[in-house]
Amino acid sequence: MMRGTLAIALVLVSFVPAFAAEEPSGCDKFKWSIDQARAALTAPDRTKLTSGSEVAAVPSTGVILSLRTPSEAKLPSPPERAPKEGTFAGFTSFKATPKPGIYTISLSAGAWVDVVQDGHFLRPKAFSGATDCDGIRKTMKYELAASPFVLQVSGAKEDAISIAILPSE
Repeated sequence: MMRGTLAIALVLVSFVPAFAAEEPSGCDKFKWSIDQARAALTAPDRTKLTSGSEVAAVPSTGVILSLRTPSEAKLPSPPERAPKEGTFAGFTSFKATPKPGIYTISLSAGAWVDVVQDGHFLRPKAFSGATDCDGIRKTMKYELAASPFVLQVSGAKEDAISIAILPSE
């Protein structure tokens, strides 16, 4: 009996470092500099967008995207990760990127991001996230072509989220 309890305790303890590694805490735990993205996400002059809006070009500043319940958001593509009950979703379409290349997409809070371009879900080239960093929760790098794309957000806990789409440094 004692060995069984000890074995279970060891198994449980072995999961703690793996979980902790997935959720680092603090602004210094991001894999790359977040200074520019964090400034864009917290700037007072962020553009306000409603879910479903179409934007001519990627803004040089951050945006605040208003979100709705998943059923009201009417995302153009079903999200790759099903949103949990009680969360919010939304999207915005961009007619084009200024030039093709790697762009960093950063969010002020936890949420699932889908980038859809030319009818395909793009996979992030890199991902970094941390808790307990005011103004930014996660950041991802995507390779974007100079063609229209849709940015979908789902699984957000609040009905608005700040987003920054910046050329990668």
